Amino acid sequence: MDDESRYQAVHSRDARFDGEFFLAVKTTGIYCRPSCPAVTPKRQNARFYPSAAAAQGAGFRACRRCRPDAAPGSAEWNVRADLVGRAVRLIGDGVVDREGVAGLAHRLGYSSRQVHRQLTQELGAGPIALARAQRAHTARVLLQTTDMPVTGIAFAAGFASVRQFNDTMREIYAATPSGLRVRKGPRRTGAGIPLRLAHRGPYAAREIFGFLQRRAVPGVEEVLGAPGSRLYRRTLRLPYGTGVAEVREPRPAGGRHGAWLDCRLHLTDLRDLATAVQRVRRLFDLDADPYAVAERLGADPLLRPLVAARPGLRSPGAADGDELAVRAVLGQQVTVAAAVRLGADLVAAHGKPLPAPDGGLTHLFPDPGTLADAALDGLGMPDTRKRALRATATALADGALRLDPGADRDRAAEALLELPGIGPWTAGYVRMRALGDPDVFLPGDAGVRHGLAALGAEPGAAEAWRPWRSYALHHLWQAAADPAPGPRAAAPDRKDT
Repeated sequence: MDDESRYQAVHSRDARFDGEFFLAVKTTGIYCRPSCPAVTPKRQNARFYPSAAAAQGAGFRACRRCRPDAAPGSAEWNVRADLVGRAVRLIGDGVVDREGVAGLAHRLGYSSRQVHRQLTQELGAGPIALARAQRAHTARVLLQTTDMPVTGIAFAAGFASVRQFNDTMREIYAATPSGLRVRKGPRRTGAGIPLRLAHRGPYAAREIFGFLQRRAVPGVEEVLGAPGSRLYRRTLRLPYGTGVAEVREPRPAGGRHGAWLDCRLHLTDLRDLATAVQRVRRLFDLDADPYAVAERLGADPLLRPLVAARPGLRSPGAADGDELAVRAVLGQQVTVAAAVRLGADLVAAHGKPLPAPDGGLTHLFPDPGTLADAALDGLGMPDTRKRALRATATALADGALRLDPGADRDRAAEALLELPGIGPWTAGYVRMRALGDPDVFLPGDAGVRHGLAALGAEPGAAEAWRPWRSYALHHLWQAAADPAPGPRAAAPDRKDT
């Protein structure tokens, strides 16, 4: 897009571009998302920035009507596997706050100067500015959803001092922290931190919650309620502590809902808030661009009926890449139900118990270091899979295999294939879910073969579905599992907050 097409998107209040770029208005000093309901500024007063951090760096304040800092992330980072894409995902996971720019550069294998140069060139802001924008958003959420003292919020959000916190909030929001805390109407009740996790476009919640429910490992995950009103809950292992995430399924057709998923986070350490949010977003694939996916896949006569039947179908990721890799090994050459039973046995034998059970949640999934030395007898697995599981856990524990948000996808897939007992299906499945690769296809998968046969297609047809083959894969799986989809979720009608 050029600035003229960006201005047309703003003029039409096109929500498809929320998070893809930001509008700043020279006369007001405010920046917005493209769909902001405010009066469209004159063209000569409009400025466009590739990131919220870039707009903030240019001296613009966040709009209080459209909350541009809460917009979904750019889908470009789901596709790109280069330095910038990997860096953005790591910054979102909180690496700069925990390890500094030097730690970010070390993880990426580049110099700090090169990382800063490339991020500034493409996003208009370096790693420190991008992390600062995320800290400010985290602080706003804590101010408006908790009763924590302002000083505690400053450090929980990642600021080095209260003065830095105050200056940043005044600069970005044109308000003091205490001013941001003023609320209108009753406060939302309940324990934990209530959030609205934004997404763009339609969201096939029925299918996504069903996919996660079929694969939920007891003790670590649970899904409560009937389709249409389910609550997905799971435990999280986080850098500073542990957490429990709860995500509510939006109401189906007939009920109005906004372009978000309602989420509640229960954290033992609030410094983990931004990291937990990003991991839940990856699990539910909330930064995807369903319009771009539908445009490519819907152009294929074979897939067009599937795309039309399930608008907004996502490719779920993982809340923990290491956990997903272990579960993928457990699922080799067995049914989904059998893999879930193996996962439950593994959790019961080697998972870390929570201080107190939380409903059906009792454990964290076993970490790689524990599994690398664990006795795996009594789990009902063949010796070949035990060797594969132990080799995978050892490679994760010693760093030979990295599956964090900034991992190199090609290198991770190669490392997986070098492990005993790991084949192309497992490596591809891990790459798709743990690393968020949108362009993975598994021609050897039984469900894929069934779906291709039903369409009268050959595996080679998938080449036309790049770079969204992971989404095509889910369309084939869903068609095989549920040939007649139920009612669609209603279209969004309000902004997230």
